[in-house]
Amino acid sequence: MPKIPTRFVCQQCGAESQRWMGRCADCGEWDTLVEQPVQQPQAGGRLVAPASRPMPVSALSEAELARVKTGLDEFDRVLGGGLVAGSVILLAGDPGVGKSTLLLQALDGLASQDHGRPCLYASAEESVGQLRLRGQRLGVVNENLLIAAETEVEALEAHVADSRPAAAVVDSIQAVFSQQLESGAGSVSQIRFCAGRLIRLAKESGTSVFLVGHVTKEGAIAGPRVLEHMVDTVLYLEGERHLQFRLLRAVKNRFGSTNELGVFEMHENGLEQVPNASAAFLLERQEGRPGSAVVATIEGSRPLLVEVQGLVCLAPAYGSPRRSVTGLDHHRASLVMAVLEKRAGVALGQSDVFVNLPGGVMVTEPACDLGIAVALASSAREKPVRADTVCFGEVGLTGEVRAVGQPERRVSEAARLGFSRCIAPKTGWRRGPLPSGVVPVRDLGEAFMQALQS
Repeated sequence: MPKIPTRFVCQQCGAESQRWMGRCADCGEWDTLVEQPVQQPQAGGRLVAPASRPMPVSALSEAELARVKTGLDEFDRVLGGGLVAGSVILLAGDPGVGKSTLLLQALDGLASQDHGRPCLYASAEESVGQLRLRGQRLGVVNENLLIAAETEVEALEAHVADSRPAAAVVDSIQAVFSQQLESGAGSVSQIRFCAGRLIRLAKESGTSVFLVGHVTKEGAIAGPRVLEHMVDTVLYLEGERHLQFRLLRAVKNRFGSTNELGVFEMHENGLEQVPNASAAFLLERQEGRPGSAVVATIEGSRPLLVEVQGLVCLAPAYGSPRRSVTGLDHHRASLVMAVLEKRAGVALGQSDVFVNLPGGVMVTEPACDLGIAVALASSAREKPVRADTVCFGEVGLTGEVRAVGQPERRVSEAARLGFSRCIAPKTGWRRGPLPSGVVPVRDLGEAFMQALQS
């Protein structure tokens, strides 16, 4: 019997090797090379129908360029204004964060529209009975929403060919496999092969396909990194499973801007949209307490007000002082702490320092630097921040407050929520008078004088 040719494939990055190695030469991970048989090349493999030919962009009709609304405004915002026909969207998130719930609600909204085509939800991890129970809990009873429990990609293609849905969900891509490959479901070769067939199916049929992806302990999408490059859009659903808020971010979008943010709140009957996210994040804020500052940030195209909490307390005599940061960039928070110690006269060397962004939101924008500095100075000096004050700005290594983007929109959002003062960098504004209520500062010393109560 002839020997079947094999190769070793890294289960982390998809790199191939002719022999086994303890460490992948491409990604550097250990013990990830798995022996797999070499697959013979398949005939065909075209992404578009053979009859297609190049055409001028002016010949495209408005109907071909139109987006379809899902009925969830926050979801449509992250997609770039709606769903594009034939697009492939990868949705990733931690287990239990609400990925299946969000997509089932989105398909229910799509199926409720009068476009003459159903929607298909295919689960490779749940039975039809389990999907029905989930639909009843969410109040999804639409007759145009079809459900199926299937793990083979060939059967999924047959379902799409029979029903020709406007959108289809595959939950999840790591559990789908093809009989043409000998490797098990979830392997690099299976994920790459099945995703490629589903992408080709979406382009040929015009069906928008949602792929649900698992997330590793490091926070990256499981499977080969090439999967993120194959799809049109990559979405991340973030949030602590024990907290109510869920944040939907677009980190890649061929049909819209990236870094857009959609805010949802988890309830017993599913995910509910939070159109006024700033008010929701500040709902439990207590005024007049030292160590709390409100920061105006920009997430994608929307301004957002969040509360930054800082706590400075004397460290015990034994051990090193602790530094804990939650919801913010740890490196930027450490930089701000060093600047406070060296340039602003806030002694932190012998103290435990804690910085927190409550509500489960994660913000990495440099404009939060000034909010971190004000919150920590407020806690160290036991002086609360003025209740009518919002701040934003990047902090430099010499203690200066530097300009950030879109300051006018931040001030407008603060004014809409009733804040009358905005401590902001002196530079970075458009020509003309500053907006009402803006207090320009040049360094941290001036910011503390304007922000802290005397």
